[in-house]
Amino acid sequence: MKPIFLCGFMGCGKSTVGKRLACALKVSFIDMDDYIEKKEGRSISEIFETDGEEYFRNLETETLKRFRYKNAVIATGGGALLREENGLAAKKFGIPIFIDTKFSVCYRRIKGDKNRPLAYNSKREELKKLFDKRKKLYKKNSVITVSGGASVYSVVKDIIKEINKFINKEKSKNEKL
Repeated sequence: MKPIFLCGFMGCGKSTVGKRLACALKVSFIDMDDYIEKKEGRSISEIFETDGEEYFRNLETETLKRFRYKNAVIATGGGALLREENGLAAKKFGIPIFIDTKFSVCYRRIKGDKNRPLAYNSKREELKKLFDKRKKLYKKNSVITVSGGASVYSVVKDIIKEINKFINKEKSKNEKL
């Protein structure tokens, strides 16, 4: 099986859904931000403060490519699939899935979180603009979109259904070649 890359705005449910999805599929779960923090030996906030956002985004690109052979569900960081090269890599090596959750829900989950530098240092209106801008890129860089507005169980069920449809469509396409 290809790796499954979950993407979406901060607080959309990537980690929570990802853990349950990995369990249902009997594969590993990897939180990309946690992986980067362990590899770097410091928090995302410290990376942003010391080396800046561009450095962190480069770490995300390296990490995404490293996971291309993993049989796992990977919760990407909120900005990981915003770069075109990352979106193309995720589509080539895995199944990128956008968890489309309303801004109000995401905001409620992330406001005041010191571990999310962009959320902690931004006003609601700034985050809403960022959300709107990113949403288009998440859709563009994913092959599946599911609503994140239901229970975790329902979202996982929807993802599994959509993955099966996607795999069957890919098989059908390959058989025609």
